Amino acid sequence: MNKVILSGNLTRDPEVRYMQSGKAMARLGLAVSRPFSKDQTDFFTLIAWDKQAEFCGRYLKKGSGVIVEGRVENDNYEDKNGVKHYGTRIQIDRIEFSGSNRRQDGGGNSEPEDNFGGGNNNDDDFDADVPF
Repeated sequence: MNKVILSGNLTRDPEVRYMQSGKAMARLGLAVSRPFSKDQTDFFTLIAWDKQAEFCGRYLKKGSGVIVEGRVENDNYEDKNGVKHYGTRIQIDRIEFSGSNRRQDGGGNSEPEDNFGGGNNNDDDFDADVPF
């Protein structure tokens, strides 16, 4: 099983880009403090796709507190000079606000009520896996 749940704060504003196919992709940075340690923080690269990526770009910003559910993926590639690069990233399946630092939307309305949507962009079964 490949599943990770992280709670932390964004280290930068989400970077939203569109593929040639029109599909949206957002790259986010997340800082997660280790429990019982004031001096240790882990940093993760997060990736979101489609509507979820657009949502991140619109409603999240540097410093936003979020809870992320996703999976770890290898981010290995070879550059144009033949040098191999190795890394990991978190593919977001679900993301939610945490805390009260939500971005305000122009007229004072906060985020939409759709609770961020799941990774499969199917809102019908969004809460199906909630045990309560």
